[in-house]
Amino acid sequence: MGISYFSRPFVLLLMLMAEIAVAQQVAHIGRIAPIDRIVAVVNEEVITQKELDEMLKHTIRQLQGRGVQAPAHDVLEKQLLERFIVNRLQLQIAKETGLTVSDTDLDNTLRRIAQENKMSLPELYAALERDGVNFNKFRDEIRNELILMRLKEREVDNRIAITESEVNDFLHAQEASASNTNEYRLAHILVQVPERAEPAQVEVRYRRAEAALAKLKNGAEFAQIAAEFSDAADAMKGGVLDWRPSTQLPTKFAEVLASMQPGELTPVIQSPNGFYIFKLLDRRGQKTATVIITQTNARHILIKTNELTSTTDAKRRILDLKERLDNGANFQELAKLHSEDASASSGGNLGWVSPGDTVPEFEQAMSALQPGQVSAPVQSPFGWHLIQVVEHRTQDISNDRQRKTARQTIHARKADAAFQEWLQRLRDRAYVEYRLEEH
Repeated sequence: MGISYFSRPFVLLLMLMAEIAVAQQVAHIGRIAPIDRIVAVVNEEVITQKELDEMLKHTIRQLQGRGVQAPAHDVLEKQLLERFIVNRLQLQIAKETGLTVSDTDLDNTLRRIAQENKMSLPELYAALERDGVNFNKFRDEIRNELILMRLKEREVDNRIAITESEVNDFLHAQEASASNTNEYRLAHILVQVPERAEPAQVEVRYRRAEAALAKLKNGAEFAQIAAEFSDAADAMKGGVLDWRPSTQLPTKFAEVLASMQPGELTPVIQSPNGFYIFKLLDRRGQKTATVIITQTNARHILIKTNELTSTTDAKRRILDLKERLDNGANFQELAKLHSEDASASSGGNLGWVSPGDTVPEFEQAMSALQPGQVSAPVQSPFGWHLIQVVEHRTQDISNDRQRKTARQTIHARKADAAFQEWLQRLRDRAYVEYRLEEH
């Protein structure tokens, strides 16, 4: 008849076989490329399990490299997710406000990283490859770190104002207190408290800090507890801080540390940002040394190199000027007529120049000259120079150095607190949805 009908059992059998085949295909695909899942939503972006796993793997490798036992997997995963969220929020702000890092700046940073590790760039690439690190991914991570640094400078560091009266008060307090001559090397744990937290939330965070302190008192390694409990950016690096004068620390912290010995722990200390625990690693006396430097009163003539003036043309012009000087021409008059520096109107006069005020090529040539002597042509990133030294002198800049150090210390103290507050506000105002526990 041309048409046949299958019995119901036969149809059911076919359907079952088809389901089994599909299930086998899905299982096979799953073994090859498991489906990534979302572990957090941060405003309009997502963080995936794969991203978190990569960060987890990298962090564990870092901890092992320092001989630190990693916290339990689930604990470390939650800590890193929170850190991931805070970084993602900062990068979102940077993107929204057009903050970027050029390829040139990135390449210069990579060269510095290579130099610091006594490598060339190709050697750095090879070392990363041996460690299983994709170089393009490494570049992206360094770019993001540079963006975060510039964001902090823009949003926090550059907005901190320091008055002369603050510097005066700081120096008077330093003279009046013998304890202010101490410098400390510390490790710290910060348990942050959200902005406008309810008393119950504050109590939960305090109990967390107390739990961390209890583990430390029972002999746990500080770096491991920092990785497990601390909300500070350096938690995965053991929370270790470089040498800091007591005057750079909040008064409450300095008072507790003043009577401590290396190896001792502070109790839990409350601050506007949350709860801190410090371990005193070492202490030393802070010396106020007399600072004597050699300053040079100098003049110069600059012929700039740019898209209109090649290096060859600039050098030829500066050689012509040098020949005229050798034949008795007046340096200041030639500077007024030919120099392309802002100092031209004053005859190339730079005033008293201290070490570090000029680029290395210029400083090296200037330091080798005797009063009245004119240099041979000197090349710098700006172009070609002729330098004349008027006079050298030694100068005691102890007072200037003290005030500069005081200003830097006050700035660092304010910046630390302001940055933590800014991060907390950023975090509190963001939309964050956790999906880490979902399966």
